[in-house]
Amino acid sequence: METQSTQTLRSQDDLYADAEAVVNQIVRFFRLTKRAHAKFAAQQKDAVEQAAYYLLAVLVTEGPQRTTTLAENVHSDTSTVSRQIGALVKHGLVERQADPADGRACLLAATPTGRQCFDQQRHARTEQIAQVLRHWTSEDLRTVTELFARLNTDFESYEKHEGGNDDHQ
Repeated sequence: METQSTQTLRSQDDLYADAEAVVNQIVRFFRLTKRAHAKFAAQQKDAVEQAAYYLLAVLVTEGPQRTTTLAENVHSDTSTVSRQIGALVKHGLVERQADPADGRACLLAATPTGRQCFDQQRHARTEQIAQVLRHWTSEDLRTVTELFARLNTDFESYEKHEGGNDDHQ
């Protein structure tokens, strides 16, 4: 007869094995999308590196931000974000604006060209994903969307409540 602690231990082992399987698929997915992005970027003239494009995406979708706020939002350090923003400014995709709340500070904002670049790349990316998923049913797509949303929400919740606590790491 199994004791409660044996059942709990096995349950934890099963959870770990299931989590490992999920991690393996996430890593595989990241590798595949990174390779696809590299191939897409190679076809673009004057392409923006992926990390900088992510900053542009945040500025387009969330609006103008200070460098420090943007760095916090993308979980990066200010110096890295500043370097990447420099490239986006050089390409005319982002501009620095006076912060109306504090004249000494500046906000980073996507330019109309930056918004157009973001929209074009988002459309091309969605077209590519649509081709990959063309054989999936609508029900499968809804299911994977719901599960991805749940996974993202759980990661955000963990990060907010436990991720910053060294006792849990």
